[in-house]
Formats: sequence, structure tokens, C-alpha cells
Amino acid sequence: MPPTAAASCPLLRRAPAAPFAALSGALSRSGMARRLVAASSGGGGRGPAYGGLLLDAGGTLLQVARPVAETYASIGRRYGVTKPEKGIMEGFKRAFSAPWPKSLRYQGDGRPFWRIVVAEATNCTDDDYFEEVYQHYAHGDAWRLPVGADITLRELKDAGVKLAVVSNFDTRLRKLLKDLNVSDMFDAIVVSSEVGYEKPAPEIFKIALDQIGVETTNAVHVGDDETADKAGANAIGLECWLWGADVKTFSEIRDRILTTDDPQ
Repeated sequence: MPPTAAASCPLLRRAPAAPFAALSGALSRSGMARRLVAASSGGGGRGPAYGGLLLDAGGTLLQVARPVAETYASIGRRYGVTKPEKGIMEGFKRAFSAPWPKSLRYQGDGRPFWRIVVAEATNCTDDDYFEEVYQHYAHGDAWRLPVGADITLRELKDAGVKLAVVSNFDTRLRKLLKDLNVSDMFDAIVVSSEVGYEKPAPEIFKIALDQIGVETTNAVHVGDDETADKAGANAIGLECWLWGADVKTFSEIRDRILTTDDPQ
């Protein structure tokens, strides 16, 4: 069950909106200055414009192999689920966006949160049904990487760029990255259920930057959520490209990092 399957669903702890606009110009100026330094450093090589790349997982690096509602309905037929897929998706979004009484949605394996989501989406509270759905998304074949993602990660790593995953996810994430053969490419994997903070909290971004040893002004974050990713990153002075808007392919991410031109 992908944490960002519904892009419009707000996550916990919204970052203040005020710094967003103010930081935008400053981030652009700092990015330009950094690339001017890179361009004047000599060597004639294609040096990275950033020393670190932070990546969101669900909805960015990890895409569901088929629509969530289709999967819920397909598995649910054996358990008497008759709700149409449109209704399942509406229920999914409704449950996902509802206030969560605890500090973290994804605590440990995330089962308490996902049990509520599955029940609300399908009107089915059968424990065996929930477990089958949950286990389905615990395996790599339920997910896919965007086209060219693995090649881009390898090229960036070979160019000396430090890579980190920064994700609001439960404890299934590390196995999924291994199943998809990208786990070893990352210098850090920071999962909200493990560190106790969820984006847009500044702490989760700072933990990732500390683990890869890159300063905020020399890194960029890529994620698909306006609040959790972009506003959260920008609130600590970290540049962010929205997946699907600012960048739409991993080759575009590669080209914007492995260049001395200002990507802004």
C-alpha cells in the first residue's frame, strides 16, 4: 500500500507556508553561485552541480505496478469485496487524508494505519484479506522503478554524488529497495518509521544530510508532495524539485545534476 498513492492526500505536520516563497529566490541564487564556482574550477569535466541527491520513495522512486484500487478489488473478490474501483479509490483517499491521532502514521510495520485504510477503502474488515493486501505490497513485484531510474542512480553515484532515500514509509521499505536491486546504490536510507519523524518535519531531512555528509546548500531533494517534500525541504533551505512537475524523468534529474548550467 503506497504511502503516496494519492498525491492530494496531506501528510502530518505541515511546514509553515511563509518561508516557501522567500526561500525560493534565495535557493535559486545559491544554486547559481554554486554552479558558477563549479564552472570556473577548471578541468573541463562534467562536474556535478550538487553533491547530494535526496529521493522520496513512494510515488517518486517507487511506483505501484498497477493501480491501488485494482489491486484491492482483485484480491478482495475472494473475500466478498464488491465495491467498485472508483469507490475503493475514494475511500482510500478519504482514509489517507483523515487526521491520525498518533505522532506517526507509519510506526514499525505500519499495520494499524494500513488496516484502517484498507477497511475504509473496501468496507471489508476481514483480517485475512487485510494481511494478503499488506503482504502483496511487501514484495518488489508489486512495485516498479520509473524508466531509467537505476541507470541514473548508477551514473550519479559514479560521478561522486551522494544518494539518500528520505521517505514516510513503514519497515517494508528496505526490503522493497533490495527486491528492486537499488538498495546498495544509496549512501543512506532514512525511513520515518525508524527515525521517528515524518516529512515535512525538518529533522528527517537533516538526518539524511548528516548521514551522507552533504551541506543543505549543496544538495537537492526530489519528491512528489507539495507539502511533505517541497515545503518541508525548502523550510530548511534545501532545494526541491517536484516529481511530475519540476522534473518528470530520471534522465532529467541526471542532466540537471551533472551540469554546470543553472537548472533553475
